[in-house]
Amino acid sequence: KGRCPCRQVPQAVLSSATLWGAPGSSRMHAVEIYSLHVDCKVTSRFAHTVITSRIVNRANESREATFEVELPKTAFITNFSMSIDGEVYPGIIKEKAAAQNEYDSAVSQGQSAGLVKITDRKLEQFHVSVSIAAASKVTFQLSYEELLKRQLGKYELLIKVRPKQLVKHFQIDVHIFEPQGIHFLETDSTFMTNELTEALTKVQNETKAHILFKPTLDQQKKNSELDETLLNGDFVVRYDVKREATAGDIQIVNGYFVHYFAPQEMPVFPKNVIFVIDRSGSMTGRKIEQTRDALLKILQDLRQEDHFSFITFNNKVVEWKSSLLPATEENVASAAALVGACSLIAGTDISGALLAAVGVLEKAEGLPERSISMIILLTDGQPTSGEKNVEVIQEKVQEAINGKYALFCLGFGFDVSYKFLEKMALSNGGIARRIYENADAALQLQGFYQEVATPILMQIEMQYPENSVEGLTKNNFKLFFEGSEIIVSGKISNELDLLPVEIKAQSVSHTSNLTLKEEANVKEKEQVFQNQKYIFGNFIERLWAYLNIQQLLEEAISAQEEDQKALEAQALDLSLRYSFVTPLTSMVVTKPQQQEELANKPTEAGKNSPSETLCSS
Repeated sequence: KGRCPCRQVPQAVLSSATLWGAPGSSRMHAVEIYSLHVDCKVTSRFAHTVITSRIVNRANESREATFEVELPKTAFITNFSMSIDGEVYPGIIKEKAAAQNEYDSAVSQGQSAGLVKITDRKLEQFHVSVSIAAASKVTFQLSYEELLKRQLGKYELLIKVRPKQLVKHFQIDVHIFEPQGIHFLETDSTFMTNELTEALTKVQNETKAHILFKPTLDQQKKNSELDETLLNGDFVVRYDVKREATAGDIQIVNGYFVHYFAPQEMPVFPKNVIFVIDRSGSMTGRKIEQTRDALLKILQDLRQEDHFSFITFNNKVVEWKSSLLPATEENVASAAALVGACSLIAGTDISGALLAAVGVLEKAEGLPERSISMIILLTDGQPTSGEKNVEVIQEKVQEAINGKYALFCLGFGFDVSYKFLEKMALSNGGIARRIYENADAALQLQGFYQEVATPILMQIEMQYPENSVEGLTKNNFKLFFEGSEIIVSGKISNELDLLPVEIKAQSVSHTSNLTLKEEANVKEKEQVFQNQKYIFGNFIERLWAYLNIQQLLEEAISAQEEDQKALEAQALDLSLRYSFVTPLTSMVVTKPQQQEELANKPTEAGKNSPSETLCSS
């Protein structure tokens, strides 16, 4: 069903229990959350989060209790259970079709809502309701896992907090263990007051940190008169790790290894960038204004050694210049004037615009010998002019680019065919990103550009001994951008004392290949994770499975149909073996009275797709 491609950070919105009685009313909520605990263990970037909500029905009749959590789109749910008066009702993860059959047979009449929907650019919501008897208690517990992605030099953990009522025992625990050492660590919040700051403690040493947020009932109150909560917003933890100028860091647990590589302070390749901008009629108003704002800022951020050009398109394709120009002050000012004067006409000739961009790069002269060429496409619609068949466009563009340039596709809003853009980008060494039609769309565009603005390595190959390593995740990468990170994982298949690694890449300062070598002492590396009280045992094996599933699903997007089925079968096998709710699996939740609900991971789709609403039987 497709992967959720947006860049994400671990996050959870906590809002539990249907509320009875108006907010601020003096009488007790009939359905009361008396305990809410978020326990997040981040071990070497791999985050394992458990959310536990304890609810009591204080009414003298049965009431419905609701458990809602918003979690990152790139996270996989791994476990869920409800415990009602001591009896446990677990969620069971199955292959999607088998889960659907079980669900259909159990729910033979009426409708039962599905459990997961997309709620935000980074979030999807897990939701379950259950009827509980008078004076009964229910405990909900949800676990999910995600590998943190480094962007612009930091990892970010965002916990969205919204309990909707005062909670007697409220606690967020974030434990971080980074064997490389913690370079910096900071917390931030959108709802913090002086009183709430007193509820926050942070303990940190060289490799570990513990952040505890435990506000009392009084600290949670908006004011002493009303029972309204201040806890409504984002709780953020940001950090980065220390790095040596070597071939990265290798970590090993139970025969599985993970290799993190993020070189520092290397010279930046000059870029040759062609911006391909949609100016069809649907871009009218706020979209084109925000695009102009972003492009004006991006132009100022070009480096002097960069070359650039613009192609605009509607039903006609217009090249700003016949070749790329150096990013001098004069050329940047001239381009800014063009951006400011864009007019809009009907039609969307995506194919013609992209092929024109390739043509400009093909015939470009005077570009730096060691430089990186890329095309950045921004569109908000489907192809409606020129070639309209998306499969033909994908083939033609891939044939024209032929591995020489990277294509990045930005889809503005929800009318765009995102799947088409994603396949095109992934087939041509780039990535796709949806730009959301919010007030910060210009900042989203600038943020994306900053991620790809500083390429420092190309053609990176991570090499490991073939006879001693199996199940290797992706180990060849077209480009590496400053502030990001390459992660490779695998299984050591033979008894090894030393695990040698070799990295080959092209850098701007080396006329031949840059080569970095490292040897990891297996026993020493294994000892790093012994006796760490908050390490969840086989986390590198689970990280390996998580990374494998994400990469297999991504590969399947741009693969031929036969290969696609084989890749999805591998991803399904891993999803079931490691109990991950992925696009290929579902979780069946059996509630009392044999009502069943089905938790499916939603796809990144358009406004009217089922993934945007609660699925129903």
